[in-house]
Amino acid sequence: MSNYFVHPTSIVDDNVEIGEGTKVWHFCHVQSGARIGKNCSFGQNVNVSNNVKVGNGVKVQNNVSLYEGVELEDYVFCGPSCVFTNDLTPRAKYPKGHAGYKKTVVEEGASIGANATIVCGHKIGKWALIGAGAVVTSNVPSHALMLGVPAKRKGWACECGELLPDNLVCSKCGREYKETDDGLEEVK
Repeated sequence: MSNYFVHPTSIVDDNVEIGEGTKVWHFCHVQSGARIGKNCSFGQNVNVSNNVKVGNGVKVQNNVSLYEGVELEDYVFCGPSCVFTNDLTPRAKYPKGHAGYKKTVVEEGASIGANATIVCGHKIGKWALIGAGAVVTSNVPSHALMLGVPAKRKGWACECGELLPDNLVCSKCGREYKETDDGLEEVK
């Protein structure tokens, strides 16, 4: 008996690792070589392609495809129908295969809003917040609030999800931040 849940309508290929407490809901497909951590949740109609890495505590909402080359670190949130790509210049007649895929890393705690598009080959920093419908076409700094098409930084977000004021002290949890070359860093 497994220590994770897979709905009977879902397909899990051979050579897959799924961590304890993870739930794979209706009509999902987890492909060979995928590695999924503990206590994750995959909503209806999620595809986890070959060799995708997913950390612990990740939540992937309905209708998301995690294509080969995508890596989600711990506690990432993917909103409904958000889109990942893995090829900048795809052609049906000239497929590149996995050697030609661009890597996309979504770092710890980042959240991607519903219907956002993440163009491949970029990094989304820790605890970044990508707004619904945004199109990410470049690297995203840690804690950045990204909105629009193409997505631009419109502010900063705390680890707890609250938007930060100009002094970078969270009014909800009290965390304090400072700007760095990679975005924000918590002051300890």
